[in-house]
Amino acid sequence: MGMMARMRNLAPVFIITVGALFVLFMVISDSNVLEALGGRSNNVGSVDGVDISYQEYQQAIERQRESTKQQTGNDIPEEQFDQFRDQVWETLVTEKLIEQELQRLGITVGNQEIKDIILGDDPPAFLKQNFIDSLGRFNREMYEEAIFNPQNEQILLQAEEIVKQTRYREKLQSLLEAGITVSEDEIQRKYIEQNTFMDAQFALFANSLFPDSTLNITDEDLRKFYDENPDKFKINAQRKLSFVLFRNEPSNADTMMVIKNLENVKRMAENDTSDFKYFVDIYSEAPYSVDTLKVSDLSKEAISELKDAAKGSIIGPVPSKMGGYEIFHLLKVFPSSERFVRTSHILVSQMGDDAANLAEANRIYQELKDGADFAQTAQKYSKDPGSAKNGGDLGWFGRGMMVKEFDEACFSGKVGEIQKPVKTSFGYHIILVTDQSNSKYVVERINNAIQESATTRDAKFTAAGDLSYLAQKNGFEKEAELMGYKIQESGNFTLKSVSIPGLGANKRLIAFAFENSLNSVSEVHKLPNGYVVVKISEVIADGVEKFEDIQPKVRQLLVVEKQYEKALELANEVMKKAGNDLNKVSQIDPRIQVGTTGRFNLTTSIPNIGKDNAFHFNALSMKQGEISEPVKAVRGYYVIKLTEKTQFDSTAFQAQAGIIRNNLIQEKKTASLNAWLSEIKEQANIVDNRYKFYGY
Repeated sequence: MGMMARMRNLAPVFIITVGALFVLFMVISDSNVLEALGGRSNNVGSVDGVDISYQEYQQAIERQRESTKQQTGNDIPEEQFDQFRDQVWETLVTEKLIEQELQRLGITVGNQEIKDIILGDDPPAFLKQNFIDSLGRFNREMYEEAIFNPQNEQILLQAEEIVKQTRYREKLQSLLEAGITVSEDEIQRKYIEQNTFMDAQFALFANSLFPDSTLNITDEDLRKFYDENPDKFKINAQRKLSFVLFRNEPSNADTMMVIKNLENVKRMAENDTSDFKYFVDIYSEAPYSVDTLKVSDLSKEAISELKDAAKGSIIGPVPSKMGGYEIFHLLKVFPSSERFVRTSHILVSQMGDDAANLAEANRIYQELKDGADFAQTAQKYSKDPGSAKNGGDLGWFGRGMMVKEFDEACFSGKVGEIQKPVKTSFGYHIILVTDQSNSKYVVERINNAIQESATTRDAKFTAAGDLSYLAQKNGFEKEAELMGYKIQESGNFTLKSVSIPGLGANKRLIAFAFENSLNSVSEVHKLPNGYVVVKISEVIADGVEKFEDIQPKVRQLLVVEKQYEKALELANEVMKKAGNDLNKVSQIDPRIQVGTTGRFNLTTSIPNIGKDNAFHFNALSMKQGEISEPVKAVRGYYVIKLTEKTQFDSTAFQAQAGIIRNNLIQEKKTASLNAWLSEIKEQANIVDNRYKFYGY
């Protein structure tokens, strides 16, 4: 770099500024760092044959992670880290593509260019901003002193790199934007769209006037419509997956660990003279508070222990309605006006008619009176699946939370007494009130959530890996069945799909599905909600959907087409009879909606109609007082009479033309850049092997 390499310690604030901007403005990554250090590594992917090493990718992640922490003050949450890595990957791929395009287009930035920019009359803002005094004057002498200070060598090298990448970007943008122009017609059209306000009278000949049942569509009509409109039924290549999902959820071991930890805390609290708050502050995941709790605020296990607990005692661990487990320090118990009951029931609704249901309910009731166990009988006979698996137990609830007949039976029944069948809209209920309470509890508590541990997560990854390995050798369904795993099915998706129905967004899985053949089994992939192993279960080639598979879709499309035809016929017929007078339309056919819009333009919704582009643009093209031909729109056909339209204001147009021109140019520049990036990505050969390193 000659003289630039000899420039060298700027003020601390300057160092921070340059460091931050270096991260923000870098377009091309330091892809040669590892090579310079003599390091070699496995690659996470490549872009048109240019490898991206694991180290390079990881360095990019850490750079962006550190930048995010500096900007927000927070690290990336663990649950968002996979998405964050994807964003960094997309950025890195874009950087590689841009670097290759710069080389292909012959765009270069020389050392003298960089020197001239830094030492020019108007240095880059990020450099000069720290040398501007309180009056806004740039201190050139102080700036050059800092530039030539030998202590600033590393900072200045970073500054040079920023300038270099900025010039690369500017030259590339100039090339891409060279052909962008905005005509006077475009400016005037945009002004008219934004500033022309209209009011209209309309008649709506709605498609809904012609329901499906009145159209008399035959099977022959459907077949003819299908044969004459193949473009409407084209499909792109699709895939479907069978999969086993190993969900992110705590194991029994994770639950037991929380329970054991809370048991240890409980023992310490019982044997220590410190206030309970001391232990809450250390061990609880919820902040300290003194809470007054109703029965409905507590789990049934907590109520069972609190009911018989003495003041000052510590109970638990018990399941928490907040999630996880908790221990309570009981400060006080007092009665309230609210009463709660705990109830079990058996629902009989399966016998086909009311009399049969009652007979069956009476039979079960007698069986219970003769000594049958209520919980076992509920599991055997009850048609309420939610409570049946719990022996009929509905838990605790207060008045008004159940249907009236059930509610009255529960709050009038005696504890421990099996009641005769009670009828509700759901069927017949045999009810057993097992407990009641009107107590409130004043407590301090320690709450611990149950979270999936790293050990559990690793075990699931290993289990998923075992399934993948064995399924590739012995068959997916066979191994899943042997291991007791549930196989699920995804919906159909294409190569350009954003996500897989049933699995969510995962580009690597989509790529796997289209890069491999039917029945291929994947390696382990990571999803936001767990690990997954998939098998390609269906391959659909490009073509036209089979008529037999899509008759409902064909019918739906034909119905809409027929409705438009009928609506147009009606519009022409009625308008002819009305002499093109909208005021006479309702007299001829009262079914037709006639109304006015109120004031609108292209940027607003149309009053009484909503957002409808056909109505908008047809109205804009009309003259005041003109009546349109029938206009095909979202809901049918409109006949429009334009009753008011603001006139073109040439003075206002000239005043706004410059701003409109700049906005249109900027829009075109953005669209051009995005289109260019999309095109080079579409044409690039991008290999993504990150799943081998991160379990994607």
